[in-house]
Formats: sequence, structure tokens, C-alpha cells
Amino acid sequence: MKIAYKKRHVIVNLIIALVWLVWFLVISFIGEELNWKDYGWLGFSLMYLLVYLYQKQYKYLSIEKGVLKVMYPLGSKVKLNEIKQIKKFANDYILKTDKEELVIDTRIIDPDSLSDLNTELEKLNVKWV
Repeated sequence: MKIAYKKRHVIVNLIIALVWLVWFLVISFIGEELNWKDYGWLGFSLMYLLVYLYQKQYKYLSIEKGVLKVMYPLGSKVKLNEIKQIKKFANDYILKTDKEELVIDTRIIDPDSLSDLNTELEKLNVKWV
């Protein structure tokens, strides 16, 4: 199961990418000669475009084969059967095991996916704080 980002969260990255791209194009057509700093705008645009594509493709979380994984390039993961406590704090879920903590930001999760996540977490029969 994949837990998706809010559509607004993903679209904001696309809009920022397009704004930086338009800014670069304006500078390149109006300016005399581009220097290395001007290519930074293009770099920002490509970076945000890559973030948009990554978030669109891989979503925020995945729950597969008893493992909850945050889908960042170096994201962390936790086995569902090792979770001892779930704490709700300031729009975050903090999943605690004996060895580590995993923080999930619920503000950036799609409402439909959030209900799926809540259903999966409630199946765990662990202490909610």
C-alpha cells in the first residue's frame, strides 16, 4: 500500500520549478551574456522538477510485507511488528520501537491515504499516546 502526498504539496513543487524556469528564460532573453550565477536558476528549476517527479512516482510512505518505509532517497523504515508505541504530537505520528523512532508528518498526507494509514496503524494493537 502506498500513502500519497497531498496533491497541493506535490503541485507546489511543480509551480516552484516552473517559476524558476521562467525566471531563467527571462534572464537569458533579456540579459546580455549569461554567467555561471544565472545558470543557478536553471539548477533550482531542475531540482524542484526532480522533487516533483520523485514525489509523484514514489509517494510518501509504503507499507509492504510488514514494513513501513518512508520513501525518501535515504528514508528510514520500521517493521510493523516491532512498533511498541504510537504518539500523536503536533500533526505528527511518532512510531517508537525498542531501538528507534520514525516520525510521520500527517500534514502532507492525502486525506484518503491518511485514513488508510490510520486503519493500518490501528490494526497493530499497540499503545497510542
